[in-house]
Amino acid sequence: MKQVFLVFIGGGSGSVLRFLISKHLNGLEHSLPYGTFLVNILGSLLIGFILGFAAKNPEFSNQYVILLATGFCGGFTTFSAFAYENHLFLKSGDLISLAIYTLGTFIVGFLAVLLGVYIAK
Repeated sequence: MKQVFLVFIGGGSGSVLRFLISKHLNGLEHSLPYGTFLVNILGSLLIGFILGFAAKNPEFSNQYVILLATGFCGGFTTFSAFAYENHLFLKSGDLISLAIYTLGTFIVGFLAVLLGVYIAK
């Protein structure tokens, strides 16, 4: 039950922060959803760091991993908004933005995880 509570607290905190960032950045006048992009990249960097740090430091409690990686990063990042925003690009016929956003998110997100793991080591 304690693990569920940790995920709940971490996920709620991450979700609120994601909401605030996305609301501010996605509301600007531009075609790409920079808020969603930013939270997904920051979340990728953070989860890479947390899991890299935990792998290097066995004394780092699994409870912290659950709170931060599963809870906070899980609530902070958003695949569903990313998928919906891609749907909107496809629906509007904006294939260039679709390609930039999709490839950019996957490539930069993957590199952010690698960077987070590298920083932790």
